[in-house]
Amino acid sequence: MIAARLYGQNDLRVEDMPVPEPGPGEILLRTAGASICGTDLRMWKHGHFFASAERPLVIGHELAGTVERTGAGVTGFSRGQRVCIAPNWHPIPSRLSIAGDGHLDPGYRALGIHEDGAFAEFVRIPALAVQQGNVFSIADHVSFQEAALVEPMACVYNAWEKARTGPGDTVLIIGAGPIGVMHVKMSRLAGAGRIILNDRHDDRLEMARAIDPALVTVNGDLRSEVMRLTGGEGADVIITACPSPEVLPLAVELAAVNGRVVFFGGLPKDRAVVPLDANLIHYRQLMVTGTTRQSLRQFQATLALVTDGVLRLADLVTATHPLAETDKAMTGLAKKRGLKTCLSFPA
Repeated sequence: MIAARLYGQNDLRVEDMPVPEPGPGEILLRTAGASICGTDLRMWKHGHFFASAERPLVIGHELAGTVERTGAGVTGFSRGQRVCIAPNWHPIPSRLSIAGDGHLDPGYRALGIHEDGAFAEFVRIPALAVQQGNVFSIADHVSFQEAALVEPMACVYNAWEKARTGPGDTVLIIGAGPIGVMHVKMSRLAGAGRIILNDRHDDRLEMARAIDPALVTVNGDLRSEVMRLTGGEGADVIITACPSPEVLPLAVELAAVNGRVVFFGGLPKDRAVVPLDANLIHYRQLMVTGTTRQSLRQFQATLALVTDGVLRLADLVTATHPLAETDKAMTGLAKKRGLKTCLSFPA
């Protein structure tokens, strides 16, 4: 089979490798849809601890496909069954995993991060992931592309639960990449009144308006524009969907009384300490939090929204490349072209 393997910083190679053999309790997935995440892009640009010349890593963690083979002891799955994969699992029971938050356990494992992942014709799903319920059946009317996009959308669902966005809320989303537009979709589904999307790239704002014509887009003086739009009150919900340190204190400043601020985009380690006005948090009774990844419950809930047609994800895809062109696809994303880029696989 062919696979895109990361050897180190800016060293991603599409090459032949053996098809994995599923062991006891494991599933071999024939990949039919995969999408590229900002995490994949960062790993490619900066290197990754679990990828080296001695042990190259097949990256990618947003995936769907069909069951090719099952290992001994696997029940409930059959060859050809259409499935998508929640990529994070926990190796041992813990307080967090018992509470349903195994994805937050420091010892969590993930496809494409710790183990070979999505950017390959076949992917071995570890026994623990199978046992813990990470393999979800998908309906025939849900495309493999959409099913692969359930994973990032479930991360957005996690943020929505923290933000408690509801009918009539004014929502500010900073960052109009694919994740930012997913937050737009989730906020609209939750009944938000006005949704303001900010970005420095007009082409991305234009693509977002094509998806949601009622969206208010801002590229300019965000502070003055938000205050103008809200009559000086600020936004009820603010989500930072970009890796920019300067955005975090601004998000707190632009929050209304009883506002909820969600730091969604992670920051570079050397720029992760930022100043926040504690008095604004105190006197405005702000809730400031962060979210990362998603639980299996949140993945399942997101898949149900897509299956029922309540949430449409196909319009987020602006480019598709064959697996052999993974490096080209990553280069395009690094230049901030389009929204979501997917990979295609041989039938």
